[in-house]
Amino acid sequence: MPKQQKPKHIAVAGNIGAGKTTLTELLSKHYRWIPQFEDVDNNPYLMDFYDDMPRWSFNLQIYFLNSRLKQLLEIQNGTETVIQDRTIYEDANIFAPNLHDMGLMSQRDFDNYYHFFQTLKSMVQPPDLLIYLKASVPTLVGQIQKRGREYEENIRLDYLKKLNILYEKWIEGYNEGKLLVIDVDKNKFPENDEDLGEVISKVDGMLFGLF
Repeated sequence: MPKQQKPKHIAVAGNIGAGKTTLTELLSKHYRWIPQFEDVDNNPYLMDFYDDMPRWSFNLQIYFLNSRLKQLLEIQNGTETVIQDRTIYEDANIFAPNLHDMGLMSQRDFDNYYHFFQTLKSMVQPPDLLIYLKASVPTLVGQIQKRGREYEENIRLDYLKKLNILYEKWIEGYNEGKLLVIDVDKNKFPENDEDLGEVISKVDGMLFGLF
């Protein structure tokens, strides 16, 4: 039997407020993986984007695409296992299409962006395991309010709802590799150790199990 290679890349996906950063922190501590977070504070477009979405949507998405690709290349070239908070797929399959659907990104910009993403995607490996945090809109709203980030105060319910629909569609068709779905309406891993234990045993099974 061939020796199982150690996993190099675990990715955590989910809507705004689903608990990606928290799970990334908890699993990186448990497994001694290196966490990679979204650099929200140093994003030069975010504030402008929230002020004038049609003007800055393409710039913002290109910035995300570049920073995520850079992370993926670092993971591939490194020797350690990395757990990544949010994936390159979400930018292309959820956030950019949503901006386009809302009339906040032109067809031309969206086509240019999406073709660029497809080119980049062909150059990198998919994650060894994708963990998707599935959450209803009330759960998301509760968690967003709890953390109180200033620029998230004006996020509307219909926006979160639309993102959720796009997430579900993407996850249904996801076939890049192993997928673990955690229902965070039921599993409260941030405050419940038993629930976290359940997530860990599922991750163990998928990464290190005999199946």
